[in-house]
Amino acid sequence: MSDEELLELYSNPETRRNAFNQLVRKYQQKVYWLVRKMVIDHDDADDITQEVFIKAWKALERFRGDSQFYTWLYRIATNESINFLNKKRRRFFVPIHDIEEELGDKLASDPLVSGDDIQLKLQKAILKLPDKQRLVFNLKYFEEMSYEDMAEVTGTSVGALKASYHFASKKIEDYLNGTD
Repeated sequence: MSDEELLELYSNPETRRNAFNQLVRKYQQKVYWLVRKMVIDHDDADDITQEVFIKAWKALERFRGDSQFYTWLYRIATNESINFLNKKRRRFFVPIHDIEEELGDKLASDPLVSGDDIQLKLQKAILKLPDKQRLVFNLKYFEEMSYEDMAEVTGTSVGALKASYHFASKKIEDYLNGTD
C-alpha cells in the first residue's frame, strides 16, 4: 500500500491501529538505520527508533500532507538523534572529540557493523563530522535522498545542503587520505 492509502486508513478510527502498524513495518528498518548511523550504538538506536514512532503516533493526526510522509518521519528521527547526542554531551560534560572517540570505539567493536578496513575507516571519517554534516552526508550518500527531500527533512535550504555535503565530502576525503 502507498503512504497515501495507509494515511487514509489511519484517518478512520476503526482501521487506525492497523494502518499505523503497517507504516511502522514499512519504515522501521529505514528509520533504525538512519538513527544508527548517527548514534552508532544498537541499544540507543533501538530506543530512539521506538521514541520516533511514539512521537509519530501522537502527531500523525496533525500531519497535513504538505510533505511526503517519509520525509516527515525522517525529520522526527533526525531531530531525535541530534537531541540524543546533544543530551549525551551535556549530561556527561563530554567534549565533542571524546564523543567521536567513544562512538568510533563502539563502531570498531560492533559485531553488526560489517565491512573491511576501508569501510571502517570511512565510518570513522563520518564520525569526525559535526552532527548536521554527518546527517546530510548519510542522507545523501547512504539513503540517496534528493536535496529537495533533505530540505524537507532538515528544514534547511537546498543550497546550504549542497554546501554542507561538499564540505563533509572534502573532510572525509582529507581524513581518508591522511591529510586532515
